[in-house]
Amino acid sequence: MSISSALSNAMSGLTTTSRMAEIVSSNLSNALTDGYGRRSLELSARQVGGLGAGVQIDAVTRFVDAGLLADRRLADAALAGQDRSARMLVRLEQALGGPDDAAGLGAKLARFEQALIGASSDPASETRLNEVLSRLTDITTTLQGNTKTIQSLRQEADARIAGDVEALNAALLQVEAMNADILRLRSTGNDVSTLLDSRQQVVDKIADIVPVREMSRDNGTIGLMTTTGTTLLDGRALQFGFEPTPTIVADMTLNSGALAGITLDGVPLDSATGIGRLDGGSLGASFALRDQTLVDAQNALDGIAADLIARFEDPTSDPTLGPGDVGLLTDEGGPLDFADIDGLAGRIDVNPVIDPAHGGMLSLVRDGLNAATPGPVGSASQLDRWVDALSVARADVPGSNLRSAAGRVADFTSQIGLTRLNAEEDLSFTSARWDTLREAELTNGVDTDQELQTLMRVEQAYAANAKVIQTVDFMMQRLMEI
Repeated sequence: MSISSALSNAMSGLTTTSRMAEIVSSNLSNALTDGYGRRSLELSARQVGGLGAGVQIDAVTRFVDAGLLADRRLADAALAGQDRSARMLVRLEQALGGPDDAAGLGAKLARFEQALIGASSDPASETRLNEVLSRLTDITTTLQGNTKTIQSLRQEADARIAGDVEALNAALLQVEAMNADILRLRSTGNDVSTLLDSRQQVVDKIADIVPVREMSRDNGTIGLMTTTGTTLLDGRALQFGFEPTPTIVADMTLNSGALAGITLDGVPLDSATGIGRLDGGSLGASFALRDQTLVDAQNALDGIAADLIARFEDPTSDPTLGPGDVGLLTDEGGPLDFADIDGLAGRIDVNPVIDPAHGGMLSLVRDGLNAATPGPVGSASQLDRWVDALSVARADVPGSNLRSAAGRVADFTSQIGLTRLNAEEDLSFTSARWDTLREAELTNGVDTDQELQTLMRVEQAYAANAKVIQTVDFMMQRLMEI
């Protein structure tokens, strides 16, 4: 081997070990960085004219377990969706009140019944009759407030849909741009590992919004598709549309056209569900909350309101009432209309004929709402009929079960609590699964002990190559001296 060949070999060794030191330092510094793929150098012996000419760097390899990454991303989508649902249901239960909540509907109904019983024991007491009115007003105020809470949560879910769609569109455009950069840099032989890290992080964000599968291409680019087969990116990033609704009330639904669904090029993805095959992740959870879970809660609340109105406008509860007359509770002053129950809990109100603040008379609670003349001040018959109206098992709302007024409210609060509990159990299971997959993914990441061992070998190789150069330098100096 000539001196020049030895020097060339040593220089290539120094260049390679320098690059290896750079790779190791990058691995160590990013050991805790999300989305970072461990790197290593692929080396081979260089030959010129059949003779050894040192070492050459073939490629920088980025290690990622594609199967594990795909599973973790599906867990990302499930976790994001269930976390959003569970948080919203916790807020719903807290706002509506549980079975033992003094501010809940059940407690308000119990206090109204106690006020009726108290008034029945002393029918002549205007104070006790006023307590009946006050407690009845508490019930209507609570039902109205609960309706506002549910619709506010639906409006929040609608806004979250808009935010998710905007974030999804932006992320898809970022992946499209990174695909183009990776393709261009690879064609010129540059290392694209950093871009691959950044692209993985962006795809992870997409996976929170919708369940996504990554399709790798030979040129280093990727395509994206949902698990149900909807293409998100294949060369060009698709852009989805959604128009948020500024104000949502109880009778506004997707099926009625009052609420928007997701569109693609202005065409609805699915007029029935609004989301089509993008279901899953945080986006799917928001649609389910807006159009199913919270709607079911409102329907149950409207059923309670209808049940209460029906109990008190029944002539068996007040013989002075005739067909079509309103009872203690009204639908904005009118009688109950079973064809117009949607949002009834937000419209329910106390009959103004018993409210002195609206020109009514408290005595009608004792005498009957349509009493032509005042009855005996000591008669508790009508007050007892009001108490009986609360306790009798009825099924006025079509499709409902026989329940007392308190039983129907208890069923409602229990169902809200059960729905919240089931959501939290699902979240706990999904969270545990995500933790397991995430831990497995991290074990395939940077091993700092192994990297430090590699660094020691790099140091030895660097010293050896430097020694060769030093020796060549000494030999050349001796030659020059001859």
